[in-house]
Amino acid sequence: MTATPPISKRLAAEFLGTFVLVFGGCGTAVLATTNPEVGVGWLGVAFAFGLTVLTMAYAVGHISGGHFNPAVTLGAAASGRVPWKDTPAYIVTQVIAAIVAGAVLLVVASGVDGFSAKESGFASNGYGDRSPMGYNMLACLVIEVLLTAVFLWVILGATDSRAPKGLAPLAIGLSLTLIHLISIPVTNTSVNPARSIGVGLFAGSDAISQLWLFILAPIAGGLIAGFSYIALLGDDDAVSLPEAMET
Repeated sequence: MTATPPISKRLAAEFLGTFVLVFGGCGTAVLATTNPEVGVGWLGVAFAFGLTVLTMAYAVGHISGGHFNPAVTLGAAASGRVPWKDTPAYIVTQVIAAIVAGAVLLVVASGVDGFSAKESGFASNGYGDRSPMGYNMLACLVIEVLLTAVFLWVILGATDSRAPKGLAPLAIGLSLTLIHLISIPVTNTSVNPARSIGVGLFAGSDAISQLWLFILAPIAGGLIAGFSYIALLGDDDAVSLPEAMET
C-alpha cells in the first residue's frame, strides 16, 4: 500500500478523468447518434459512458480514486473513504473539467453548418417535455436518486477491502453502462452533476432551468448510498479510494 498522492496530483487526475468522461460520453451522443452512417444510438452512448469510466479509472484511479463525479465524491466521503476536507476541491475541479469538455465539444460540433446546441439538446438532461420519452419530474427524480445510489453501492463494494483486487474499474464501468441502458429514455441519464452542468450550460435556458434536479438528485443518491453502505455492510478495514484502486 502506497501513500495517498498529494492533492495537486489527485485534482489533476480528476480533471483529466472528468474531461474524458464528459467529452467521450456526451461527444458520442452529440456527434455519433445522429449520423446515419454511424448511428450508434442509445446502446452506443451507454457503452461510451461505461468505457470512459472504465478506462480512466484504470488510468488515473490509483491517483485520485477515479471519482469524476461530485456525487461519487460525496458518497465516498459519507462512507469514510475520502476526507470531507478534500470534497470541495474535488467537486470544483470536476465541474470545471466538465464545462471545459462541454466547451470543446461545442467547438467540434459547430464544425458542421447549421448545428445548434439548443435545438439538438446537446446531450443535456431533462424532465417533462425535455425527457427523451416525456417522463414527468417525479419519475426522473426517483430514477436519478435510485440509480446514483446503485452506482455508489457498486463503487463502494468493488473497492471494499474485502473485494477481489484489480477488478473495480471493470465493475464500475459496466454498472455505468447498465445505468445508462435503463435511464437514457427517462432523463438522458445524469447520475453526475458535473456531467449535467458541463453540457447543460450550453444547451439553452430550458436546459439550465432544469439543472437543479440533476444536481440535487445525484447528490442525494450518493449520500444515501455512502451512509447506508457503512451502516448495512460495514468495512472494518476500509482504505481510501486511491488505495482501493491499486492492483
